[in-house]
Amino acid sequence: MDYDKILSSRALGLKPSGIRKFFDLIDGTDVISLGIGEPDFVTPWHIRDAGIASLEKGYTYYTPNAGTMELRTAISNYMKRSFSLEYSPKNEIVVTVGGSEAIDLAMRAMINPGDEVIVPEPSFVCYGPIATLAGGVPVHVATTAEDGFKLTPEKLESVITPKTKLLVLPYPNNPTGAILTRSELEALAKVVIKHDIAVISDEIYSELTYSGEHVSVASIEGMRERTVVVNGFSKSYAMTGWRLGYACGPCEITKVMTRIHQYAIMSAPTTAQFAAVEALNNGDADIEHMREEYNQRRRFMCDRFNAIGLECSSPDGAFYMFPSIKSTGLSSEEFSTRLLKEKSVAVIPGNAFGDSGEGFVRCCYAASMQNIAKALTRIEEFISSI
Repeated sequence: MDYDKILSSRALGLKPSGIRKFFDLIDGTDVISLGIGEPDFVTPWHIRDAGIASLEKGYTYYTPNAGTMELRTAISNYMKRSFSLEYSPKNEIVVTVGGSEAIDLAMRAMINPGDEVIVPEPSFVCYGPIATLAGGVPVHVATTAEDGFKLTPEKLESVITPKTKLLVLPYPNNPTGAILTRSELEALAKVVIKHDIAVISDEIYSELTYSGEHVSVASIEGMRERTVVVNGFSKSYAMTGWRLGYACGPCEITKVMTRIHQYAIMSAPTTAQFAAVEALNNGDADIEHMREEYNQRRRFMCDRFNAIGLECSSPDGAFYMFPSIKSTGLSSEEFSTRLLKEKSVAVIPGNAFGDSGEGFVRCCYAASMQNIAKALTRIEEFISSI
């Protein structure tokens, strides 16, 4: 059988994730991983207990397609108190299987074949492939260390064409840790509104902001009507395995997202939804505790990288460091592969997040301080050896 004739050409054309591809090389129990972007905290007990209690009470059935009304109401309250954004629980919020499904739904709801989707890079690996699967054309725009890895109005304007439909705003950013201030968002909003473009704002790291407060682009004048805000529970509440996210946006968009969701997924996991209500209603102290722990690690790692000769700016959000390894003369993949083989430390090559990530590596500080310190000592030894 000729499987090339059977399989989708779009799917066949997708490249493997640069993150997962690299982690296939990991072998050995002595490896210290600064690679996978996953909190090293366990989901707080009161959140787990809410999930357990729902099972004990027999709540094991489907929920409404868009999620339980209790959870959508909790999300609505959270968005209002945290970002001064009001979304109707009835028809402007969709509960999804992780933030990734929310991105997928939003793109499929808005993209027609040939529509262009602007994706700033370096950025997380899913945006381009999801746009392609939806029939869109990803347009990658490079950001640089000199600009703080921030998308500027000039760069945005330079890639807009008559086919541009959508802009992805991935801030706080994975892998660079960059954030956008209100004034920076306002400058971008002028370009977006001028060209009548829609926006997917991936704000999964909104609670992990260390410099000032997170500002949602949807709160900028003229932006709510054209923006789908994506968020979730994986990073802020250490709930990666619960697989729960959500999208907030104009009902004209979310009703189409819900329609796709009801055919593809039906509904997000019921147990996770009960746990998420508890997280939103009573989890603020948990976020504060984890954020402070990450902040200490952030400062320590940044100081150490600069001390050992790998230039690194202090990230303002998320839990990643993006040091330059250009001084070593190695490519990102060479550096990461040799570091793993010679010193048993796993980091992610910067080019996994786009061509503009070449010359950098991503290091996640969602790891114990002990492991971070040990890994940095090994990195220093590695640099000395080359």
